[in-house]
Amino acid sequence: MARERLVSSESGSPEEEHFSWALRPQRLREYIGQAGLVERLSVAIAAAKQRKEPLEHILFHGPPGLGKTTLAHIIANEFGSRLVSTSGPALERPGDLLGILTALEKGDFLFIDEIHRLSKAVEEYLYPAIEDFLVNFTVDKGSFAKIINIPLKPFTLIGATTRAGMLSEPLRNRFGMSYHLDFYPAQELEKIIARSASLLNVKIEADAALEIARRSRGTPRIANRLLRRVRDYVQVKSDGKITLALTKDALRIEGVDERGLDKLDRDFLRVIVEFYRGGPVGIDAIAATLNEEADTLLDLVEPYLLKSGFLLRTKRGREITDDALEHLGLRIEGKDNRSLFA
Repeated sequence: MARERLVSSESGSPEEEHFSWALRPQRLREYIGQAGLVERLSVAIAAAKQRKEPLEHILFHGPPGLGKTTLAHIIANEFGSRLVSTSGPALERPGDLLGILTALEKGDFLFIDEIHRLSKAVEEYLYPAIEDFLVNFTVDKGSFAKIINIPLKPFTLIGATTRAGMLSEPLRNRFGMSYHLDFYPAQELEKIIARSASLLNVKIEADAALEIARRSRGTPRIANRLLRRVRDYVQVKSDGKITLALTKDALRIEGVDERGLDKLDRDFLRVIVEFYRGGPVGIDAIAATLNEEADTLLDLVEPYLLKSGFLLRTKRGREITDDALEHLGLRIEGKDNRSLFA
């Protein structure tokens, strides 16, 4: 059962994408967070520009909504080059990739989102393109088959994936640089929210920005989405200035609690307590009880619950933590819960 979630880190509607693009930084110096990654990228970009060579192929991996696509556009901007964007699911056949590759100019960047979803045939077709800047095009079949080598202009491939473990080793090894993006601390998200509010010409108090940051699940995309909802609420209910009290009211109405959990998160944890005595329990059993797809829970619910310490994933299954029980005000019958409230 599909549902829209305010705290989902997945990309939203086209309108939301348009809103997000207006807020995204265009240069590395404007980028907030991921300091170590940004510093390494800065060095690599400067070195490639000094040598007047294309940048090495780059792989960005990590949870959705953390800035992989934004960084791809920033890198192209730093070189003053063109970025051609596509995605793994969109490249169904080698011919889909051939048209893109042959249209690339020297120094262009090719961005493939969800690169782990490339078909095997397309992936193997990509190997000589990124290694030797050529593609092998087969004409005719059987004994009449002929392979034509088509040279390509030097370009840089930027791949992005939320599931690095699903990448084949041959593809992973062809990236000269690989960077992991992690969740953002609240202090960095506070700066992102303040910057976004400034671009939107919205006044926001520092403690209100921090409150939104704390509920944003470490994800800039969610932070900007929550800011939009708070802005709308304040515009209707007040004079347009975002205060701490108005922020709390707005997010209460939206169902996002103090730790960034929404109804699906809370239902997920309550199922483990009320149906499975705190676990361990398998993800398929939880999904069936919630009437949700297991992949939805794996991709969109579990990562933050694990990161926040509300959930444990063991060989035997999922288990709820004392911190989650205390946050939800729940107890497990027959279990000693005294440690929660000591």
